[in-house]
Amino acid sequence: MKRFLAIVLAVMMLAALAVPSACADDKIVIKFAAQGDSTPATQESVDAFNASQDKYVVEWVDMTNDSGAMKEQLITSMKAGSSDYDVLSMDVCWAGEFAAAGYIEPIDQMMKADGLKATEFNAGSMSAAKFNAKTYALPFFPDLGVLFFRSDIVSAEDAAKLVSGDYTYADLQAMAEKYKGQGDTTDGICFQAKLGECLMCNLTEYTAGWTDIKGGLEAMKAMVDSSAVPADILNYAEGETANSFIKGVSVFSRNWPYQWGEIASNGTISQDQVAVAPLPGGSTVGGWLLGINKNSANKDGAWAFIKFLATESQKVQATTGGHLPGYNAMLEDADVLAANVMLTMEGFQNALATTISRPVSSEYSKCADAIINAAHAYLSGNGELDATVAAIEAALAA
Repeated sequence: MKRFLAIVLAVMMLAALAVPSACADDKIVIKFAAQGDSTPATQESVDAFNASQDKYVVEWVDMTNDSGAMKEQLITSMKAGSSDYDVLSMDVCWAGEFAAAGYIEPIDQMMKADGLKATEFNAGSMSAAKFNAKTYALPFFPDLGVLFFRSDIVSAEDAAKLVSGDYTYADLQAMAEKYKGQGDTTDGICFQAKLGECLMCNLTEYTAGWTDIKGGLEAMKAMVDSSAVPADILNYAEGETANSFIKGVSVFSRNWPYQWGEIASNGTISQDQVAVAPLPGGSTVGGWLLGINKNSANKDGAWAFIKFLATESQKVQATTGGHLPGYNAMLEDADVLAANVMLTMEGFQNALATTISRPVSSEYSKCADAIINAAHAYLSGNGELDATVAAIEAALAA
């Protein structure tokens, strides 16, 4: 009898494992693996979705804010064929790698069935979400590189040219050299040329999304060798760049939107002395994407939640979380504009319209390392232009 009961219990346990997880009220549980959030936005979005649902309930699995550690945790889970997570928050650089490995589900047919078009979302984010002509993700929230400049120093004519985006890196170098020293500045321009991922983002912009590798490298080398930059520009990452600009040292600064807040909180200059412009070759997109675990037992529910996060809940992400909206319709929402003054700037809007992605690769880390090492050696004077171009082209083709 005991043996019979043990067998029955074992069968019942196996049966329970075979069906999608459900909570006490019989709603299907969707597990959302996302990084920690210092604002209430993510929990507010989860709560709003759950309140709208009769069928699904989302549980947020709060991951580490160390993106490298989070990536390894997700890969370990998915490589094992686990369905622990249904919806994944992914750095924009991970999508191609995850898609190539078969970890995430293509969403083209889901988008088509619900009448969603790629053009409704941030262009750079959607470019990063594509692999082998298939779409694998929607934007959670984008970020982008922009040009900050001292509007109290730069002439109205040059400012208009910058804001329109109708200028080249040679034009920018000439302006940086022209205005250097004015308004108690000592440097013309700062950007990220340090060996690392920050250089990859700047290279993406100088090469216009890898469409002009030789021209981009020549322009960047000219800038590095010019009198417009600090002598140690090859050691500048985001922090050094921001500190230079907000302390009134440099006239121009290529950085991420967070620098706007840094001006208000830590700057010796004020926000009314600053304007924003798009970059000549496009603005590298950063931020995070939303994808579906290929092994999820609840793909319909995962898609329902992703669609919610990427469309109507973008207002919460923008107003409560302070993020840029990845859903273009929100760029005209009055509440969103009121919550983020940068979105009201013509130059910033122009930057949002010209976002580009870093290379989408099945082995992004390997690809990026090869590109960064070759480019940094060239910028340091330890490499030839043609050899560097060849090395970068080989890395992109691998």
